Amino acid sequence: MNLLESIASSPGALSQLGQSVGLSEGQTQSALKALLPALSSGLKKNTAQPSGLEGLLSALNQGGHAKYLEKPEQLSAAGAIAEDNGILGHLLGNKETSRRVAQRASQQTGISDGVLKQMLPLVATMVMGALSKQSAPVRAQASSGAGGDLFGMLAPMLDADGDGSVADDLLGMAGKFFR
Repeated sequence: MNLLESIASSPGALSQLGQSVGLSEGQTQSALKALLPALSSGLKKNTAQPSGLEGLLSALNQGGHAKYLEKPEQLSAAGAIAEDNGILGHLLGNKETSRRVAQRASQQTGISDGVLKQMLPLVATMVMGALSKQSAPVRAQASSGAGGDLFGMLAPMLDADGDGSVADDLLGMAGKFFR
């Protein structure tokens, strides 16, 4: 299951996200489709480094992010807002990147970049919630000593172009880095 499917399949997640920024459910889904590739690329960039993968695993183990998909109304809680912005900063790096992502998504969807900038931290937290929910069985196996392939589980979610391979996405990122 990819990130969009995981978020969309959580009861009330799309409607709560849309309500928080004043969008219909259809607009919210369109915005998600435009924003998720950038967040997925940020995840891939972070997990391509050993410290980034360790940080992601630590966040998934300790963060309790699944609650934001199970009870999406908690996304707007006071403590969650700081967490949302922290996750977004970790995934995209800085505010300028967030602005560019919002501007690109605005061009694709016709939704104002101001609304999309408001959505980005919420969507970043929902992404972590989706990863947390989907990785729970693998993390449980690993902690019990039964093993588990966390990268194998994360790979479909990190496949930005949906072709079934993360390798080409990582090579594309590396090519952009070295240009």
